[in-house]
Amino acid sequence: MIQQIFSQRILILICVLFFYDTNAQTHANQKINPSDVTIVRDQWGIPHIYGKTDADAAYGLTWANAEDDFKSLQQPFCAIRGRAGEVLGIDGAAFDVIAFLLDLDKVVGADFYKELSPEFMKILSASAQAINDYAAANPKEVLLKKGLFPITERDIVQTYVIGSALMSNAAFDFAKIIEEELSNEFSRKMEQRGSNAWAFSKNKTQEGTTWMISNSHQPLEGFLSWYEAHVNSEEGWNMLGAKFSTGVSLFVGTNENLGWTHTVNWPDLSDIYQLTMHKDKKEHYQFDGEWLPLEKKKFKFKVKIGPLKIPISKTYYFSKYGATIKNKDGYFAVRMSATMNFKAAEQWFYMNKAQNFKEFKEALNMQGIGSLSLIYADKEDNIFFLSNGLFPERSPEYNWKGIVAGNTNETLWEADFYSLKDLPQIENPSCGYVFNMNNTPFSATCAPENVKVEDIEKTMGFRTQETNRSLRFIELMKEYEKGKISYEEFKKIKYDTQYATATFYSAGIQNMDRILELDPEQYPDIKDILAKLRNWNRSSDVDNEDAPVASLMLNYIVRELSKRVRMFEVNNIPDEMLVKALRFSKKHLKKHFGSINIPLGKLQKHVRGEVEYPMQGLPENLAAMTYEPHKKGRLKAYAGESYIQLVQYDENGVKSIESVSPYGASAHEDSPHYTDQMELFVQQKLKKMTLDKEEIFKNAKRIYHPGEK
Repeated sequence: MIQQIFSQRILILICVLFFYDTNAQTHANQKINPSDVTIVRDQWGIPHIYGKTDADAAYGLTWANAEDDFKSLQQPFCAIRGRAGEVLGIDGAAFDVIAFLLDLDKVVGADFYKELSPEFMKILSASAQAINDYAAANPKEVLLKKGLFPITERDIVQTYVIGSALMSNAAFDFAKIIEEELSNEFSRKMEQRGSNAWAFSKNKTQEGTTWMISNSHQPLEGFLSWYEAHVNSEEGWNMLGAKFSTGVSLFVGTNENLGWTHTVNWPDLSDIYQLTMHKDKKEHYQFDGEWLPLEKKKFKFKVKIGPLKIPISKTYYFSKYGATIKNKDGYFAVRMSATMNFKAAEQWFYMNKAQNFKEFKEALNMQGIGSLSLIYADKEDNIFFLSNGLFPERSPEYNWKGIVAGNTNETLWEADFYSLKDLPQIENPSCGYVFNMNNTPFSATCAPENVKVEDIEKTMGFRTQETNRSLRFIELMKEYEKGKISYEEFKKIKYDTQYATATFYSAGIQNMDRILELDPEQYPDIKDILAKLRNWNRSSDVDNEDAPVASLMLNYIVRELSKRVRMFEVNNIPDEMLVKALRFSKKHLKKHFGSINIPLGKLQKHVRGEVEYPMQGLPENLAAMTYEPHKKGRLKAYAGESYIQLVQYDENGVKSIESVSPYGASAHEDSPHYTDQMELFVQQKLKKMTLDKEEIFKNAKRIYHPGEK
């Protein structure tokens, strides 16, 4: 049953968020008066929230998010209560199990508030109040009628811990132990995620401005999709960007003076241990010559299947190393650094509030965010790259990439972590730009100024591979190696849909080009498909008639590989699989379209409700998209290009902000903002945004206080 519980759709969602505590108390005393909060909706329905205090603004941010998508906002808290399975079915049950295994009540104890600043506790309290106030005012929208509310500050902090754990790849390790097939399906979903980030200093741009580009690739819908908003308080918080559903501040974006964004960096932040079990003493494991009993815990939850809620009971264990799971090969434990620091939410808030590079670095030094690369830019023309992580000081005598012996104190690392200065980072390179596309941190600027592999502690386990996106970016930037680039030229690079010359796909699949070497005479039934693939210019524009073969072929290969190994570890694809992929592509095109000669936009669609557009982009393009089956043989975009923000700074601060979301600000089908950004999105265009209060109020479509009808 556990294999079903961790179904493929839940495991894409496991990339960033949220979870539980029913007994937590409120520790901040102030109560927000909604009349002190003003929400201004612009022509796109984006909320601009104004408050007297930071806490007022935090209340308004959460309230606006609830107005636009209360369903997604609640789902993580259902999982914290161990009840996501009752709402999301088999998919949600995976979250329940992960939350249980992470033992969040222990990670975020009852006295958690003592480790957070009083200022930030006010933010948490205001956000919790907003959720509870909205639920009380809109009871028909509450997903679970009993036991879900009230939400507390401790609940919110635990959601961030879950996010940190999952983003540090711990879910891979849980999946490997529970079920190998589960691990592979999860890998397919997780490793199709990707993000792009750039910063350019003014000496590299024709306009003489500094740029920051946020281009995260996420699910297009649900609580791991981006929510765009603007917060402004009289205490100096003025930030425009995006967050996930239960965020109490913005995760990416810009304030008047500086901005940043994130990409997933895939270092080694968690470990798997195999325990040595006693032959006769049941459930006892060896540790430093002693035999210790495992702590045994039963987890009971329910899974919604049709109209029924099926009760399920599972037994899990806990050892000195952490959550421990029994499978056919023995007992295995997972240990991760992300559960040893719960200050991610606080750190992001202080990053929001930073007014210069010095203050921003002070926020980074909190090391509350347990992973993720970061790209930064500001009005003083600072640009910065950091491959972040909370790395334990591990013994170099062990292979931390493999299964580690779980019988000695030598492998039981504690919360002694490397400091920020020890991590790969680049500040203000002379060539004028930094970038990351989920590729190695040792390739983040022009070659001479990159961090050297040998200068970074080996046990941190940073990846050394490039991605197609990084290779394509490097390839395109060669034209500007000695010159400057214009803003419009850069937009063309950002929206590029071409595979790099040196690669065919490149997401850890090293020999995809082998498909072009297949002998057509040996496979006469796919001779025509092979010819199209060889003729393909490796572009994924909507009018390209060779790209549909590539789209279907890539989907097939990625799906098949996911049943065997992590995609990032793939080195060789057998010819048999390549041939099957081509036969699948031909059969699919003939069956659903009657021809192998169709434009890509006829196969790939961007869809919401009744609105549908042809969609360009393939996995691992700079403008990346991934797809799932839709109606009548078509494919529907479900992840990839999502919230995009481009910012220009000059010496006075923000000069311009442009952004776009894949659908619109609202998740309600009856809202005009359910689909109003879709046309911009598929046309690779952006909307103008601003931090200017006078302009926002002048052009407002609606101004109100939370709770007003």
